[in-house]
Amino acid sequence: MELVVKHFNELNTKELFDIYKLRVSVFVVEQNCPYQEIDDTDLVSYHMYYKDKDGIKAYLRIVPKNVTMEDVSIGRVISMDRRKGLGSKLLNEGINFIKNKFYVNKIGIEAQVYAKTFYELQGFKQISDEFLIDDIPHIKMLYEAL
Repeated sequence: MELVVKHFNELNTKELFDIYKLRVSVFVVEQNCPYQEIDDTDLVSYHMYYKDKDGIKAYLRIVPKNVTMEDVSIGRVISMDRRKGLGSKLLNEGINFIKNKFYVNKIGIEAQVYAKTFYELQGFKQISDEFLIDDIPHIKMLYEAL
């Protein structure tokens, strides 16, 4: 399994295609949620994923501060093989990348409510009441390094 981290400007067309194909298959098709999944935030973000010979196995997007949230944030977290630890491993890699690249100790996320425990296990804490994004319940969560 190879870890890849690239800014949008570094992605080749095949990588971008594979990322968008995965994200749309999960966040639009699987979750039956028609919305503009591909957005301008991608242009300023880092894209981190694990891949093997068969393609992308887990993915997340790292967004600089003051783009979608006040803090540097993580979004679009996906693991193809759910409940096997790969998503947690990638999330941990994302947290470490942010600490080393942006020199911050706070990381935000707007998490789908069903995934709250997943993020809590990585050290995120709920900081908002529930709210809807595209009719899906979300909460804001914050990771603060010690």
